[in-house]
Amino acid sequence: MIHAPLTIGIEEEYQIIDPETRGLTSYVQQLMNRGRVVLGDQLKQEFMQSQIEVGSQICRDIKEARQEIIRLRRTVCNVAAEYGRVIAAASTHPFSRWTDQMISEGERYKDLEQDMQEVGRRLLIFGMHVHLGFGKTPEAFELLIDIENQMRYFLPHILALSTSSPFWHGRDTGLKSYRSIVFENLPRTGIPPIFGSYAEYDQFVRILGKVGSLGKGKDPDSVDFTKIWWDARPQPSLGTLEIRIADMCTTVDEAICIAALAQSIAAKLLKLRNQNQSWRIYRGKLIEENKWRAVRYGIDGKLIDFGIVEEVPMRFLVQELLEFIDDVVDELGTRQDVEYVNTILDKGTSADRQLLTYRKALGEGATSQEALTAVVDQLIEETARGW
Repeated sequence: MIHAPLTIGIEEEYQIIDPETRGLTSYVQQLMNRGRVVLGDQLKQEFMQSQIEVGSQICRDIKEARQEIIRLRRTVCNVAAEYGRVIAAASTHPFSRWTDQMISEGERYKDLEQDMQEVGRRLLIFGMHVHLGFGKTPEAFELLIDIENQMRYFLPHILALSTSSPFWHGRDTGLKSYRSIVFENLPRTGIPPIFGSYAEYDQFVRILGKVGSLGKGKDPDSVDFTKIWWDARPQPSLGTLEIRIADMCTTVDEAICIAALAQSIAAKLLKLRNQNQSWRIYRGKLIEENKWRAVRYGIDGKLIDFGIVEEVPMRFLVQELLEFIDDVVDELGTRQDVEYVNTILDKGTSADRQLLTYRKALGEGATSQEALTAVVDQLIEETARGW
């Protein structure tokens, strides 16, 4: 028996694109005005006016999550079409520059720009966040911290399977997740630290709140938890563990696979706990080494197996991961969705497919800009696939 609800919530951040130039366009307010009529608070603006975010309802299982993501993507695409715009899902745009973007209106965004300056202005990146429900009781918070500590080990694996940001400002960066590099310029990012209890985590947050690191107010009971941007973090107000390391998945199938994988890993760790067992907790710096390898090489690299102290091909580790969660996926109903990782290994992540399209176009005589435009067209098509 899995002693946590492990409900699922998914947030996705989309690119707003001008179909003529294929570049990003600062058009979020127009889409918000129309989109909120049909989606209400499930639609949100983001830091840049060329970004728009959706948040699913609380889903009881992965099947409901798939239905929600399809509904949200379809609705946002339809709203964008009404205004002559299109939507794409990837963690960076192939050629649009942050210097050309307009920052969204609102005190929160002005404060972020003022506080972070050039580091904040460069945040032309898009992500997907998966919320796993634990509850809001003291017991649930303790359980959440324990699972987060263990989940840290698997975060690079999730990133490697979701990479979608190989380009930055019209350049092939040589990395599969350049979003990760841009994002980690902010403070309070990266692999989360280890906490011995929820009280220890709460004390950490209160200290940062008291000294003003988490917003203007220094009341420890009203700090802004969302200014802690770790790759996984507690969300006490929601009673969830938020997995934030993934790149923005281009297709629905990829997004649901990553969400199902995160839920299944958490379920397996809960099952081990019920058997008085646990996954070994490793130092953050070791896990960061694996995260770098995921950023650089994605599924074609090697991660370190710290148990045997050897580097192992990511493709082999994926099979080990499927074996690890095999005894929980049927109870969760996630078997088919987590096994989609085999399709990712076969066809590549979004980053791999983008690079293939780009290099193929160059090989056929296209200019670099023409090749990048072909990548954008591919992203637009794949974003709407699976409806």
